[in-house]
Amino acid sequence: MSKLTKAKDFKKSKSGTYLSIAGTAFGAIGVAKRLKKARAEKDTLVLIDATVSAVAIVTGLAILYRELKRLGDDDVLLG
Repeated sequence: MSKLTKAKDFKKSKSGTYLSIAGTAFGAIGVAKRLKKARAEKDTLVLIDATVSAVAIVTGLAILYRELKRLGDDDVLLG
């Protein structure tokens, strides 16, 4: 099995999904800082940009959570 195939399989595994969730959540910290700074400076454009980024992060986390549940449902030992 090639390294590329292993990497693709990892991305579709529970471990890979957890890692993706952690990375996405870590990105949320940066967005929260941008939101706080934009509010303090009353910069509407940066505030809108950070809000859109926050919505994208929430959507991404929801998709990853759904994928994690799907992976759990496919577990042979559960059913």
